[in-house]
Amino acid sequence: MERQSTISRTTNETDIQLAFSIDGEGVSDLNTGVPFLSHMLDLFTKHGQFNLSIQAKGDIEIDDHHTTEDIGICLGQALKEALGDKKGIKRYGNAFVPMDEAMAQVVIDLSNRPHFELRGELPSQTVGTFDTELVHEFLWKLALEARMNLHVIIHYGRNTHHIIEAVFKALGRALDEATMIDPRINGVPSTKGML
Repeated sequence: MERQSTISRTTNETDIQLAFSIDGEGVSDLNTGVPFLSHMLDLFTKHGQFNLSIQAKGDIEIDDHHTTEDIGICLGQALKEALGDKKGIKRYGNAFVPMDEAMAQVVIDLSNRPHFELRGELPSQTVGTFDTELVHEFLWKLALEARMNLHVIIHYGRNTHHIIEAVFKALGRALDEATMIDPRINGVPSTKGML
């Protein structure tokens, strides 16, 4: 069974074509129009061993908000669709990732109960031209559309780029763990009998 999905989303603000494969090789083809986001998604893809292709056009002449948010929506939808019935998955994932002086942790439950928590601070409001509050927007929309419980904990760090990089690497690794098929699991890993 190939766990992959293609999502198209067109609004007055953005036009996004996204293809996502859970069981990939860490290959990305990213044209988001938001260079810092592309860099972070490349790290996410590589560390999660996914395949991800994004062709996005957005109203970045205004700012990066709509494009970043809508890519989060599309990636969440693609993940949910690619997971299918979730039979045999581990369901939970946890990863700590250091990046120089920074340490981030991401904990995931593919529970079908969307929730997002971000604990910790980003020292700077921008990295280059990227507004760092968009990290929250992206992750919240990803969690909502994927219907997952996503907790991001920034343990410490001084450099905002390093902190965000640690978060995205940890996101990839935690999601890789949560989506892995465990041959010991019969059906879905829930006493309810469904996720």
